[in-house]
Amino acid sequence: MIIIVLLISSSLYSSTNEIEIRNKDNYSLLFSDKIYKKESNKSSIDSILLFKEFALFYAKENKAELACEYLEKYIKSSLDVSFIEHSYFDSIGNSSSYIELADKYHKKLDFWWILCLYVGFVGVFISVVLNFRKRFDKIANLLMSAFLFQHSIFIINISLLPTNYEFYLPHSLYLSTLFSFLYGPLIYFYFKRVILQYRFVWLDVLHLVPTGLLLFLLLPVYSLPVEEKLRIMLNDERPYITLVSDVKLMSLLAYMILVIRMYVKLVVGNSLISKVQHNWQRNIVILCSIHIASYVVYNILKIHRVIDDFPVHFQIVSIALLILYISYMAFVYPSIFGEGLIVIKEGGKQKELDKYRKSGLTETLSIELKEKLLFLLNQEKVYMKNDINLQKLAELLDTTRHNTSQIINEHFNLNFFELINRYRIEEAKKLLKGERNKKVNIIDVAYEVGFNNKVTFNKSFKKYNRITPSEYVKS
Repeated sequence: MIIIVLLISSSLYSSTNEIEIRNKDNYSLLFSDKIYKKESNKSSIDSILLFKEFALFYAKENKAELACEYLEKYIKSSLDVSFIEHSYFDSIGNSSSYIELADKYHKKLDFWWILCLYVGFVGVFISVVLNFRKRFDKIANLLMSAFLFQHSIFIINISLLPTNYEFYLPHSLYLSTLFSFLYGPLIYFYFKRVILQYRFVWLDVLHLVPTGLLLFLLLPVYSLPVEEKLRIMLNDERPYITLVSDVKLMSLLAYMILVIRMYVKLVVGNSLISKVQHNWQRNIVILCSIHIASYVVYNILKIHRVIDDFPVHFQIVSIALLILYISYMAFVYPSIFGEGLIVIKEGGKQKELDKYRKSGLTETLSIELKEKLLFLLNQEKVYMKNDINLQKLAELLDTTRHNTSQIINEHFNLNFFELINRYRIEEAKKLLKGERNKKVNIIDVAYEVGFNNKVTFNKSFKKYNRITPSEYVKS
């Protein structure tokens, strides 16, 4: 073996006499840093082969520290990350040097990896399904689905870091980075849409300018071949990472301040908003705030390299909670993303929104539409249709969605969601009454009056009657 190594060494370093062979209890090869630098510049291919040969040699001689030193040099030079799994390194597998190196390059399938994949794919699925619900507010659904989708891609992307799968999927480099400046605008315009029924104008395109500039900046990185992307990952020299992270943080903070101000002004203390809607919007604000707080810590400690081994688990948990909560609400309350506030409360006095004062709806037409609405509710019982929404009700009234919202607010002091649910609950109480109906299946009653699931029915019933449907039947 020594003869073979000497032949390899002499062929690669024929111009130097600084290689020294020593034979004591074990053989070892000592290299001069000066010779190494000189010859590696002379022939990169020879250097790569040399790293490999000496990594294998030192592993056989149980020189774990030296073996790992040249093994890492070989990996970074050849881009052959899987070489660390070679059975030749089994002899030093228990050494601290090899364990530390393996932790950097080995694939690791752990709880966090499984959690991230599960949550990420659930989020992607729900974000797609949301756009197929045509009976609800399409724009509100689109905004929330886009918000959910980018978070889902982000959690999948970030899970590749601690598990080292990014080295085996080089094209994942900056996979979710392009969305960095969209988080804030999406949640901001979602709240404007559901609370103020905001309609987009061309000026709103300016909110996409930062994303366009980011695409222009990162396009050369995205177009790199797989080898160059892997080289960037192995050397941890991601271009523009600090700049993008800092601007993303400022964007998140700015838009979240706007969202919180809108929420505090129009939602908090408003007695006309349903409890479900209030809880939904409050929880989204809280979860987004937690996510931003975790990103602040991540940006300061990890991106700015205050510490090298910052655990990303806190950020993963904050994003996972946000994704799972949105997905849960999409399943249990499918209409919740498009239903918002109609009026606001200022100084203890109920006031109409500016849009209602300027709507042009005359008093005569308002009364006429009210009578027509009462007919649809009391005679036609449109609330028993499980797909009824504000848009369909407006079509039945032969008026606009805007006018329908105003009629419900002015004459019933409720929003659409509350009005429909109150009629459904009253109808359910009628069906549950009487001796012959005591054995009726509650879920059948829920479906018959227009609810899509038992959970929503039970919550709505208890909200208006302070007891559950089962307790009502028993009483």
